[in-house]
Amino acid sequence: MIAIFSAGIAPAFALLSFFYLKDRFTEPIALIVKTFLFGALLVFPIMFIQYAFTAENLTDSTFIQSFALIGFTEEFFKWFIFVYLIYNHTEFDAHYDGIVYAVSISLGFATVENLLYLLSHGIEYAFVRALFPVSSHALFGVIMGYHFGKAKIKEKHKKRNITLALLFPFLLHGSYDYILTTVTSEWLALLIPFMILLWFMGIRRVKTANQPLLADIDQIRHKKA
Repeated sequence: MIAIFSAGIAPAFALLSFFYLKDRFTEPIALIVKTFLFGALLVFPIMFIQYAFTAENLTDSTFIQSFALIGFTEEFFKWFIFVYLIYNHTEFDAHYDGIVYAVSISLGFATVENLLYLLSHGIEYAFVRALFPVSSHALFGVIMGYHFGKAKIKEKHKKRNITLALLFPFLLHGSYDYILTTVTSEWLALLIPFMILLWFMGIRRVKTANQPLLADIDQIRHKKA
């Protein structure tokens, strides 16, 4: 049990530390923990919704299941928690902050989901789960947070960026699950390039969000002094 618990939480904490430590001005740990826990709690209502739809045979189509039931449902709830908990918070005052908090929410969700999977299927899946599902949730969070951060610091196109904060992760998440559910023998041949592209998109957004103008840096320092 201890081994499964350790294997289940280790990838999320490693990824969260990676993105957290890239922040020029680190966010309060208490708020990171809070967003992580809210993300973790999302697993249970989402599991109920997904089970209800499946039990009623409302998701016979693999496309609908991948994009609507999984991709949209999971990313919408993460997006909603961000809007409700973080968007108007005083600590959310820089572009990169959006990435930190969205990744925290996403990895909270991914941690519980990963633990439940390993408890059901065994610790031998821990490495593959770390490489694919846990990492993908973190990267969906990066893309979501990037657009939330952009909406926060730039009044122009604010509504568009808030919409993109949901749209892009939803489409990417749906594509990820569609690959897993439709491709059987050659799923790695598609999923590995997909993950490489996802990492490229994520790291590029991390670099962009973490390079504010000097004026922005001075303003952030003044706020956090």
